[in-house]
Amino acid sequence: MFSWLGTDDRRKKDYKFHEFHSPALEDADFDNKPMVLLVGQYSTGKTSFIRYLLEQDFPGMRIGPEPTTDSFIAVMHGDTEGVIPGNALVVDPKKPFRKLNAFGNAFLNRFVCAQLSNPVLESISVIDTPGILSGEKQRISRGYDFAAVLEWFAERVDRIILLFDAHKLDISDEFSEVIKALKNHEDKIRVVLNKADQIETQQLMRVYGALMWSLGKIVNTPEVIRVYIGSFWSHPLLIPDNRKLFEAEEQDLFKDIQSLPRNAALRKLNDLIKRARLAKVHAYIISSLKKEMPSVFGKENKKKELIGSLGDIYKRIEREHQISPGDFPNLKKMQDQLQGQDLTKFQPLKPKLLEAVDDMLANDIASLMVLVRQEETQRPNPVVKGGAFDGTLDGPFGHGYGEGAGEGIDEAEWVVARDKPAYDEIFYTLSPVNGKVTGANAKKEMVKSKLPNTVLGKIWKLADIDKDGMLDDEEFALANHLIKVKLEGHELPSELPAHLVPPSKRKIPE
Repeated sequence: MFSWLGTDDRRKKDYKFHEFHSPALEDADFDNKPMVLLVGQYSTGKTSFIRYLLEQDFPGMRIGPEPTTDSFIAVMHGDTEGVIPGNALVVDPKKPFRKLNAFGNAFLNRFVCAQLSNPVLESISVIDTPGILSGEKQRISRGYDFAAVLEWFAERVDRIILLFDAHKLDISDEFSEVIKALKNHEDKIRVVLNKADQIETQQLMRVYGALMWSLGKIVNTPEVIRVYIGSFWSHPLLIPDNRKLFEAEEQDLFKDIQSLPRNAALRKLNDLIKRARLAKVHAYIISSLKKEMPSVFGKENKKKELIGSLGDIYKRIEREHQISPGDFPNLKKMQDQLQGQDLTKFQPLKPKLLEAVDDMLANDIASLMVLVRQEETQRPNPVVKGGAFDGTLDGPFGHGYGEGAGEGIDEAEWVVARDKPAYDEIFYTLSPVNGKVTGANAKKEMVKSKLPNTVLGKIWKLADIDKDGMLDDEEFALANHLIKVKLEGHELPSELPAHLVPPSKRKIPE
């Protein structure tokens, strides 16, 4: 379906799409598991974060306060544990890294795949990256284009996690360059403010505010980037004051990562559409430059003139073909790439190829979308399992266990009975008839909580166990208990938990 993008050698020469943009997609790009890319300055806890998720060391892992990870490490599932070096990795057709050979030996010597048998890695792969340098260390050349490699990964991964250390929020020049290289992938970016247990609550608020301010200057999005606060390692919390906050943030981040396998097919389809739109715009740009070039004299001067006025050419193409400005490649980068090209060898516009793209976007992609949806509904919900993802699923250390609507879950006595005498005093002021208050009378009391009617309506459904439209003293006490749960900031259950059912309403086992 995407042969026009360049699998045919002749078409590759037509518009040189792969020379200007990303190389051709291969089967491994579609078959490969969702990938999570970790990016951050050195000593922000990237490697510790992976170890925390896996609950297991991985080959090649090094952790320390100094810059320890000097390589890109793809942590992937494998039956046998070991390390595959970069040069061997890029010739493996089953791995999605073959096109990285374009970055040369300087990069490949710093790229490895760590394979191990771990349940987390059966669903996702994780890419650990070298710590981003700051200060004087930035002057030491890596020998390869670090930002370009990250951009290559950003195009192919499902989630990008930027890690920051709560103690050092300075965003170095190299880090700024890296974040800018992730432009157009903001939807994949999440931010983790790590090691947050090492500072007091007041300082943590200031650090969080400073981080949001710094990110706002670099990441140009109208939406606020989601920042998760916590300490993602297995050490005891240094300052445990914000334990509940850290637990809630961790659960939110885990849910986000666990959703990746379910959304992987749609993400790949979305990236494919972006790629097709870019290829279409690229064809317009190349053919426009070809059209303006003289056939004999003044080629070099005309080339300089065209490259200098590329912004105007963008605007003209945008007007003539009703193309969104967001579909165009980066102007400065395109100008730099055109410097080394012979514009006279570019090809003129071929309408049939562009018609094929339009047809593909209008029809084939729509059909694919339906098939993806059908496949999602037919198969069981795939989520990431194992490691830290299983650590808090069940038992007393599950998130929210014994709190809110879960309070009293392990107690023999009905938890509502503690406050029932106070609720009974109110109950008997509401003129009960035959031991029950009407909905109208109960409403007068319940609205004093100032909760919205939608919430009170849900509480009523949970509390009116016999569904007779009235509340007896136990049901009334239960309603007030649920109001208290909501006012304390907890979520209401969708169904009434067994431990909250009033004793007189419980079914006696035969």
